[in-house]
Amino acid sequence: MACKTVCKLCNKLVISTAVAFTGGNLVITLPAGSYTNGCKYCIVIAQAIPDTTTINAPVVIQIGTGTEQYPLTKCNCAQVTACGVRTRTKYCTVVSTNATGGAFKLLGKPSCAPDNSLTAIDGTAPTPSATEAVATVATRKGDK
Repeated sequence: MACKTVCKLCNKLVISTAVAFTGGNLVITLPAGSYTNGCKYCIVIAQAIPDTTTINAPVVIQIGTGTEQYPLTKCNCAQVTACGVRTRTKYCTVVSTNATGGAFKLLGKPSCAPDNSLTAIDGTAPTPSATEAVATVATRKGDK
């Protein structure tokens, strides 16, 4: 089947207006508007992720010039961190609200997000091996 050469974009496609690393968070700013509870929105991170962003920075969503920040969470409700998002990538989310705020939940698992789970616990603090530390730094930026 051939691709249509002209077509409309879905009104649920939301393209970010800014990306910043502020207060220890990676803040993705979306256009001002009302994002309805239970509705699906496909978010495209259109701007470059700042070089100063740390890989473990929580990703939050800001709407317009508002002051409230909403967490971007995985489908299991775990916080998405900067190492799990990339620029020029579409993320399907659903808005989930409660009495005091809300969150943008990913509908799937980010394909590029590393699993930082420990293989075992033994009562002592974990120390990453040299190869794990190098691999972690290499995945920091997310622009490629």
